[in-house]
Amino acid sequence: MTTRANLAALSWPLRTERLSLRPATVDDTGATWHFRRRADVSNWITRAPATLDEHRSWFEAPDTLARTLLIEHDGTVIGDVMVKIEDAWAQAEIAERARGAQAELGWVLDPDHAGRGYATEAVRELLRLCFEDLGLHRVTATCFAANEASWRLMERVGMRREFHTVRDSLHRSGEWLDCLGYALLADEWKGAGHSRAAL
Repeated sequence: MTTRANLAALSWPLRTERLSLRPATVDDTGATWHFRRRADVSNWITRAPATLDEHRSWFEAPDTLARTLLIEHDGTVIGDVMVKIEDAWAQAEIAERARGAQAELGWVLDPDHAGRGYATEAVRELLRLCFEDLGLHRVTATCFAANEASWRLMERVGMRREFHTVRDSLHRSGEWLDCLGYALLADEWKGAGHSRAAL
């Protein structure tokens, strides 16, 4: 596998002990709407369409599909994850070396399947994908500070808290909320013994 490949160039699906991850397709619109429309999910995510048609308009857009993977358990879609590959900041003379060097991650799990370690298992595989298969330098993830389940997951998989902003993020409720940002470097991940070579 060449470094910094795009998601479409990889072999799918990816399998963990209990789950499989694969690229989203337009056929997954209804399955993701099933859990993304729930108030206990939409409260925390960036976009909360009010109708299936609104969800379809966003989910089926080429940019969304290109960065979305589905989490399946026994053939049932139980969540989705985002891998948004980005350029890292670099000085102008070496900017080419920073292209596609990092990714922003995100995840949504159907609450009906919560509490069984599926999100942890999926995100651990997502990190392996980023560092081993894609050859990325760094991954990041953010959440509202009040979304304890999400930031605890980030810590559980070894991500490091990099910032805690104060009331900088406007929630759709109209309230300004604190935000937490986490990151992990490839050498930190490898140093923790997660790479296949270390197993």
